[in-house]
Amino acid sequence: MIRIAGVNLPENKRAVIALTYIEGIGLSTSKKILSSLTLDESENLSKVSEGQIEQIRSIIEKDYIVEGDLRVGVTNNVKRLKNIGTYRGLRHIKNLPVHGQRTKTNARTKRGKKITVGSGRKKAAEKT
Repeated sequence: MIRIAGVNLPENKRAVIALTYIEGIGLSTSKKILSSLTLDESENLSKVSEGQIEQIRSIIEKDYIVEGDLRVGVTNNVKRLKNIGTYRGLRHIKNLPVHGQRTKTNARTKRGKKITVGSGRKKAAEKT
């Protein structure tokens, strides 16, 4: 089992896909890492030598912020926005979309299950 940045990578997948299991490394970054080492992207991770895996590990540790450090950084950025009271911070506090999406009809994932809200006016008393 190959372990890089605290993540167990699947050996039966192509190297370019297996590296994307690490949070903070997407497909384009994975391709960049493999091309810098002149490794074939289509090769399974199980066929990559131990020395090459060590090189991949050193590149990721040296050049990229991944996993726990990345999560801490993102959390700190959101906290900072909330503390200084920016518009984006207020949107985070209210649990609404941050990047300008419409909320009248969409944003169900962020806003939760749909609930119907009345007009706020009390019903007229029934006449007998």
